Amino acid sequence: MDKKRLLDIDRRLIWHPYTQMKDFEKRDLLLIDRGEGVYLFDKDGNRYFDTISSWWCIIHGHNHPLIMEKIRKQLGRLDQVQFAGTTHEGPILLASRLKGLLPPSLKKFFFSDNGSTAVEVALKMSFQYWKNKGVKDRELFVSLERGYHGDTLGTMGLGGVPAFEGPFASLTFDSIRVPAPYCYRCPVGKDRYSPDSGRKCRVECFQLLEEKVIKEADRICAIVVEPLLMGAGGMLVYPSEYIKRLEKLCNKIKAHLILDEVATGFGRTGRMFAFEHAQVCPDFLCLSKGITGGVLPLAVTVTSDEVFQAFYADYSEGKTFFHGHTFTANPICAASALGSLDVFEKEDIMARLSKRVSFLQTEKTKLLDIPMVGDARGIGMVAAFELVKDKETREPFDPALRIGWRVYLKGLERGLVLRPLSDVIYLFLPLCTTRQQITRLLEDTAYTIAKVAEEIR
Repeated sequence: MDKKRLLDIDRRLIWHPYTQMKDFEKRDLLLIDRGEGVYLFDKDGNRYFDTISSWWCIIHGHNHPLIMEKIRKQLGRLDQVQFAGTTHEGPILLASRLKGLLPPSLKKFFFSDNGSTAVEVALKMSFQYWKNKGVKDRELFVSLERGYHGDTLGTMGLGGVPAFEGPFASLTFDSIRVPAPYCYRCPVGKDRYSPDSGRKCRVECFQLLEEKVIKEADRICAIVVEPLLMGAGGMLVYPSEYIKRLEKLCNKIKAHLILDEVATGFGRTGRMFAFEHAQVCPDFLCLSKGITGGVLPLAVTVTSDEVFQAFYADYSEGKTFFHGHTFTANPICAASALGSLDVFEKEDIMARLSKRVSFLQTEKTKLLDIPMVGDARGIGMVAAFELVKDKETREPFDPALRIGWRVYLKGLERGLVLRPLSDVIYLFLPLCTTRQQITRLLEDTAYTIAKVAEEIR
């Protein structure tokens, strides 16, 4: 079907996520035809750099041959089977291989199908754990403002990106929310910290969390955070010491620590998992997105044998974990995940990554020369640029100007898919991105932002 016909049908029938459809009343959506490596190609053959890894999931580039071959072999063998009362080879092998990458205490794997459900499973497991143990009062969750853990109503009860909550606040449960460690806009008014700023952050903002937690210690079920990188809240990067203190606090009050590594897992921060930077071990680890290399939907919630044993009882005791999804541990998705792990091993991805990370994190600071780039922050293969009206005061732009949207549109002309988070422009790069590609990408991103700065002046 030709391009015009496809777009006409799309405009009449399809409602796209996180999209004000009126923006495309007279403007065509970008119609993608295929992907290869770090690039996407539209129906006209134009090439675009997939700067955000197709919503933070593509790890090894599009259509990696090892992953594709793994999927092809699985297709003729087993397509789908329910995971209640049956099992199959894919998730068994996958759990075994993931186990080898994780701390020894994380040994029980509960599969689901996306990031929201991975976190939702952790919430429900933690909540029921205390009930099964006979502790009735531990029903509160603690989370960070600007944190994002998914779009299901359960996960929306955590953290809070105001634009995402909209009219749904009354449908969600209440959690204890504390100010995020937003280093560019420090919640306790200290000088700006960044990993390369030279200032040693004393993580004074942790006290804001600690004070609230201590007051409700006996009622707290779990504390839930995105370690080191808060994604949808603005790509906020914060020190590993915060997570170290958080683990100690959880141990002190005997609450669970839930780490949401849906976005940060599988090499994105320069380590296989972000918690490795802090040398901590959570009670629950939530993984999705990059687990399959970004090719197919799959998720897993990993926990300890101690948690598992709280549910292990005669059926009549009512301790069963009643939760599941139709496509739990789907065989084809599991094959894709095994293919991705093959790529990590055969191409020695993590050993080769450090130089690319160092280069990106050094070169990103050059964009601070652009008048409206107030902050350039990042970790691993992620770099983010917060656009502000006044660099001295850090005054943001009027949201009505939609600066980030303007950069997105201008970026398309330059062959970039720069989907913004409000006025934060970010790069969330596949691990296969080369030094040469990083150089060109940063140059094109700088050019795009500078052009928009000229236009609004």
